[in-house]
Amino acid sequence: MTDPFDYSGKVALVTGSSRGIGEGIIRALSQHGARCVVNFVNDPAGQNKADALRVSSEIPDSLAIECDVGNAGQVAGMFSQIQSEMGGLDILVNNAGILRDRTIHKMTTEEWDSVLRVNLSGAFHCIQQATQLLRNDGRIVNISSVSGQIGMFGQANYASSKAGLIALTRVASRELARQRITVNAVAPGFVRTEMTRGMPEEVLRKFKEQIPLGDLGEIDDIVHTVLFLCSKQARYITGQVINVNGGFYGG
Repeated sequence: MTDPFDYSGKVALVTGSSRGIGEGIIRALSQHGARCVVNFVNDPAGQNKADALRVSSEIPDSLAIECDVGNAGQVAGMFSQIQSEMGGLDILVNNAGILRDRTIHKMTTEEWDSVLRVNLSGAFHCIQQATQLLRNDGRIVNISSVSGQIGMFGQANYASSKAGLIALTRVASRELARQRITVNAVAPGFVRTEMTRGMPEEVLRKFKEQIPLGDLGEIDDIVHTVLFLCSKQARYITGQVINVNGGFYGG
């Protein structure tokens, strides 16, 4: 039987793919035949680079590129490198994101600007560059969040960036339709990641009580949704937000 998620001959870039959801997505795309670009931004401790190089070393024929997606010049350089070394692009997953949680009263201008710069402007820069590189029938998937739909306490910057990403998804889906490039967003709810593993058990319990399915999601729940949106089976789906949150929010 033909694999419905066969990405042989496709080139995929997942931003922020050195760990977590991004790592899960890039590994899955590779397992289904795609040639992959692992993206990371360096940090003072060098952990992101070490993680990205580990992921890339375990993915055949992959490329690891350091790039701060919030920097338009660096993004242009990354896409130029993809063109020269990979020959083009078929799949872009905008996953890179940061948190700087604080109430509006206490939030600094830097905390606001930094989150919007990476989470929203970063996706814009990548989509803008991708319009020149993506082949016909390409796929763009933006990783948004339930926070961008309901506005979580203490996340004015993060929620705004993820809500903006939904609007960007809808605009891009219209502008890129002539090239048969689909643009969709995935909005995860509470997913079992490094961040949630560090939460107190009592806090997690209260979150679970609000989720109809009764538990946190797994990284694979997001990965499988992205795989579908990148596949031929999703050729007629564009401009949509797919909620993956166990029923926590259904808007």
